[in-house]
Amino acid sequence: MFKDSQIYVAGHTGLLGSALVRKLKAKGYKNLITRTHDQLDLTDRRSVEDFFCSQKPEYVFLAAGKVGGILSNKTYPADYLHTNIAMQDNVFQAARKAQVKNLVFYGSSCSYPKESLQPVKEEYLLTGPIEQTSQAYATAKISGIIACRVYNEQYQTNCFIALIPASMYGPGDNYDLENSHVLSALIRRFHEAKVNNIPDITLWGSGKPQREFIFSEDVAEASIFAINNVDSMENHHYNIGTGIDYTIKNLARKIADTVGYKGNIFWDTNKSDGTLQKLLDSSKFMSLGWMPKIDLDEGLQTTYQIWQEERGK
Repeated sequence: MFKDSQIYVAGHTGLLGSALVRKLKAKGYKNLITRTHDQLDLTDRRSVEDFFCSQKPEYVFLAAGKVGGILSNKTYPADYLHTNIAMQDNVFQAARKAQVKNLVFYGSSCSYPKESLQPVKEEYLLTGPIEQTSQAYATAKISGIIACRVYNEQYQTNCFIALIPASMYGPGDNYDLENSHVLSALIRRFHEAKVNNIPDITLWGSGKPQREFIFSEDVAEASIFAINNVDSMENHHYNIGTGIDYTIKNLARKIADTVGYKGNIFWDTNKSDGTLQKLLDSSKFMSLGWMPKIDLDEGLQTTYQIWQEERGK
């Protein structure tokens, strides 16, 4: 991928898409193509084909998609299934017809079996039932992961790259308490408790489940690395993580310290903990020469600072 290559970042306003744009610009890539949803509806096949025909992107980062928290996934499963599969299918077909050199697709760690052995290896995909609450979204992501492999097989190419990141966080995250993930939801809750002088916060569960988190710009770095090292990669998906997980209780304490919340934290053990551990084995991708650079403490500081600046503190 050269500095003057035509590069399309789908979903450039989101968590990962915005990180990709920042990282690509910082590395000197000049010709970035972006479109908002209003400018290009990726679920519209004809519009997608016309876009690829006119813009002729050489490289594609498919960071667009319908994402949300547990409540949203439970309430609108058909929307998550249809929207994500439609977007993936349209972009994959258009990219193939336009002879795109490489396309990076992003799966989800929720695609792995709920009771998977830990840490989760790539070969554990489709070896057991997945979490019920995210089943529709996970199924769409699984279809994209498989699509990358079979497109490469059928058309004898190494164009399609499937990456499965650990839980991402960073600038541009979603802080809506109804639809956000645990890390961004905790940032907002602790921040609001601090500014409103709320002395106690009660969080769901025991705090014992362990989760892995990766800074969005590390995933962006891994994505660019993948394209530039695609000849060394096999035709299967790769996990992208840090290899380190944290209990939710530890995470909550770190976020409280980052935000400056001094109150008490209580745990409602009547609420379900969910899966007790979710840690990816990213050794295959790391063996190619990539390593994450941002640890959780630094990432939280950066994320919180930028979030405050965006909302005017």
